[in-house]
Amino acid sequence: MKKDQMPLGRRSVLQAAACLGAAATLGLLFTDRAQTARGRAAPSPAAGPSPSPAPGPVPAAAGPPLKATSYRLQPMTGHGPPQLRRALPPVRKRPFERISDAGRDMVLTFDDGPDPRYTPGILSTLRRHGVRAMFFVCGEMAVDNRDLLREMADDGHVVGNHSWSHPLIPKLPPSAIREELGRTSEVIEKTLGEAPLWYRAPFGAWNRHSFEIGAELGMEPLAWTLDTLDWTEPGAGAIVKRVRAGAGPGVIVLSHDAGGDRSGSVTALRRYLPELLEDGYRMTVPPR
Repeated sequence: MKKDQMPLGRRSVLQAAACLGAAATLGLLFTDRAQTARGRAAPSPAAGPSPSPAPGPVPAAAGPPLKATSYRLQPMTGHGPPQLRRALPPVRKRPFERISDAGRDMVLTFDDGPDPRYTPGILSTLRRHGVRAMFFVCGEMAVDNRDLLREMADDGHVVGNHSWSHPLIPKLPPSAIREELGRTSEVIEKTLGEAPLWYRAPFGAWNRHSFEIGAELGMEPLAWTLDTLDWTEPGAGAIVKRVRAGAGPGVIVLSHDAGGDRSGSVTALRRYLPELLEDGYRMTVPPR
């Protein structure tokens, strides 16, 4: 691990506190489409041997672990950290996929950054409209762009964990998953003073180990409802059209601020965000 690794004892305390904090807010903010029952009598599912991955097409094989990549593949729906504590039940088998009882609330999320070419433009647009969002960052990008992490936090955005090198998680052994998630959480914690409470699997490809290790690190999994398909670089017009068509109460929007040419994503946000606000939608985020 890097020289700035947090001492194990302090990190364990922070992880436990983060886990309790996240658990306290989940019942109020998010719901899993896999659970139809609501209310206090509907607990989160316990871990099981055969979890159901998030739906979506399977991408091509990811590149070598811990090597920076110049692009990201299609989303689907070592020297690792020290031994982590056993995950506290219940451990989820599916990610949260939308906001519950949200009225006209929506969540904007951006993956793969921060990238100094595109992230500042997205932050500027969000700031102009007084809107907060969620940024799921990759450690290999965050470690060299800590100033952008601080800018995200200073503006009130939620910074989440998107692994270190954006691998296909189900193809990794548990030790490598701990490396991917643990190293990224440490960069975020070292930079912002607090570990992330949320994470998103690259490509939306989750497995039992990722849910358990995420819980060990004090994080809850968050997927998305609306994929803008901006990773295909279709141009701003196509992205705006998809957001207009898919907008609705409780929707979580997936976009990207890195991993390719994201100029279309930057331009599209400037166009569709004021439209959503004029239509009465409120952009929200869970507590950090």
